Amino acid sequence: MRILPPENLLEAYAQGIFPMAESKEAEDVTWYTARKRGIIPIGKFHTSDNLARIIRQKRFEVRINHNFREVVKQCANRDSTWINDLIINSYDVLNQYGNAFSVECYRDGQLVGGLYGVKLKAAFFGESMFKKEKWADKVALFYCHEILQKNGFLLWDTQFYTDHLAQFGCIEIEAGEYDQMLDEALKKDCEFKF
Repeated sequence: MRILPPENLLEAYAQGIFPMAESKEAEDVTWYTARKRGIIPIGKFHTSDNLARIIRQKRFEVRINHNFREVVKQCANRDSTWINDLIINSYDVLNQYGNAFSVECYRDGQLVGGLYGVKLKAAFFGESMFKKEKWADKVALFYCHEILQKNGFLLWDTQFYTDHLAQFGCIEIEAGEYDQMLDEALKKDCEFKF
């Protein structure tokens, strides 16, 4: 089984660099950084009235790292994806190292949505999310924010700004500001737990 060495992956994240594959079938990855970076400022997560209602109803059971590998595989289960087998295997190992986490939503015992990302000190790098049931991805995002805020994280990196993430408070910042935030986050350690 080929993997990206965990030390190399973490060193890349510490420099604001992340891997993506050209497609699901690609054998390797390309390394990226961005001149402008998407982040969700911790403490400024936007929760719509509808999402708040779904959370109050406790429609989903939320777990952390119960089935990490399956979350990554489900995130890759779409027509166009940057998640290949090398990424699935590499992040599975990173999860075993304690540096990658999934937030998962279950309904009647079935995994119906979730997200995963990389934790490095007080930074969380969101990678991807999926849903099989309406609202499940948004509930996972909400609980991810709750975890980051409760545990004192300083940076929630979404890599890119998208209109979809903007509804939750995602903003775009310049590389210089991002580098400063990342440097601060790497000076403090946080746990990723409920």
